Amino acid sequence: MHGFIIQSRRVLSEAKYYPRWSQLARRCFSQVAHKTELDKNNVISVPKLPPFDYSPTPYTGPSAADILSKRKEYLSPSMFYFYDKRPVNMVDGRMQYLFDEDGRRYLDAFGGIATVSCGHCHPDVVDAIVNQTKRLQHSTILYLNSAIADFAEALANKLPGNLKVVFFTNSGTEANELAMMIARLYTGCHDIISLRNAYHGNAAGTMGATAQSNWKFNVIQSGVHHAVNPDPYRGVFGSEGEKYAKDVQDLIQFGTSGNIAGFISEAIQGVGGIIELAPGYLPAVYSTIKKAGGLCIADEVQAGFARTGSHFWGFENQGVVPDIVTMAKGIGNGIPLGAVVTTPEIAEVLTRRSYFNTFGGNPVCTAAGLAVLKVIEKEKLQENAHVVGSHLKERLTTLKDKYDLIGDVRGRGLMLGVELVTDHKLKTPAKLETLHIMDKLKEIGVLVGKGGFYGNVFRITPPLCFTKEDADFLVDAMDYTMAKM
Repeated sequence: MHGFIIQSRRVLSEAKYYPRWSQLARRCFSQVAHKTELDKNNVISVPKLPPFDYSPTPYTGPSAADILSKRKEYLSPSMFYFYDKRPVNMVDGRMQYLFDEDGRRYLDAFGGIATVSCGHCHPDVVDAIVNQTKRLQHSTILYLNSAIADFAEALANKLPGNLKVVFFTNSGTEANELAMMIARLYTGCHDIISLRNAYHGNAAGTMGATAQSNWKFNVIQSGVHHAVNPDPYRGVFGSEGEKYAKDVQDLIQFGTSGNIAGFISEAIQGVGGIIELAPGYLPAVYSTIKKAGGLCIADEVQAGFARTGSHFWGFENQGVVPDIVTMAKGIGNGIPLGAVVTTPEIAEVLTRRSYFNTFGGNPVCTAAGLAVLKVIEKEKLQENAHVVGSHLKERLTTLKDKYDLIGDVRGRGLMLGVELVTDHKLKTPAKLETLHIMDKLKEIGVLVGKGGFYGNVFRITPPLCFTKEDADFLVDAMDYTMAKM
């Protein structure tokens, strides 16, 4: 109990910099303390990282303090970082692990925001990048090169139906911008429907489709309507997807001319806090969109490339086939790469004018993308995501039964979310506790992400080579940290 009191004082002291949190801190930590006292006889030892046969070369570069100083002077003040008190300087990575400037190893359960699919510095991907770079780093798509054609063919073969025309971009934001423009050109309509709590990017069009005030500047964002989010945990209809879908019909009837350009959604909202759309939602909505003349866009930037385990693409979990699919992040295992895939008929609209992207389809990037697809298949990473992800979710659910602080465990495969609340009935976001646990996990050697509109959801999106031992270590570390509170 003595350790808890010291920690409470520290958090309350920090809360003075955030006045609106101070009252929350006193109330929340007193609730947690009560449960800790009841469990104080339970002794849990500090978990140990699973063994791993790799030692990084000693680091001799600038220190974390030096880098932070340069960031503050030369980089945009909008660039934030985790662990304000002691930010980490990551200098090396292998598979599911990262190493800091002191050579300390961390289990990466965030995967560079669901980006590292095969594993850090996977040798097959590295070899593809290095070999292509040695031969030809960049020319232009105005000349022929096999790298872009081979990858486009392999990627198209991973998609259902007639989705087989590929446009390469540099990021998910660019991919979603292009997809929305294609939908507007093809239909001749401007209105697009997105979901509340969605995140689709931070450019002009995608910021309009994004529906969280945290990520939206006060600039013109026209032509997007945001439907009620089919959130099984916080939503008004629970897991009844078809009831949420009725709101899309209402938006079309009362907010548009009756015809729309399209509908865009993630199958599992990533930035929004790993929200898996209520069952039956997408089939009902896709039917409504088609009747209004619109196209259905699946944003697979985070849920794609085998991450959900049960399927290669997130939208497949709801049994739908979109008209346009956008992707990035896991597509290149960390290489700047994105893509839009659609049908030949829809793709024709871009021939009305010249559409060009200087680096989209770059030989190095597409060589990396093809290597990623081969690794996912060769190492059966989709199956691993399913098996390990199911095990991890089961263990996290058991932890939820043990601690009142955990309000919800959700997601699929290796795209999981753990939402922390101080009151199960009111679902009051546990913001301070989330920051506290996140910091303590880092001290033990676990790196997790944080998201959700209220910043109270742990985002667990590790490399797909994550093992059951890694999963157990993550949960044991979380268990240890919560017990110490």
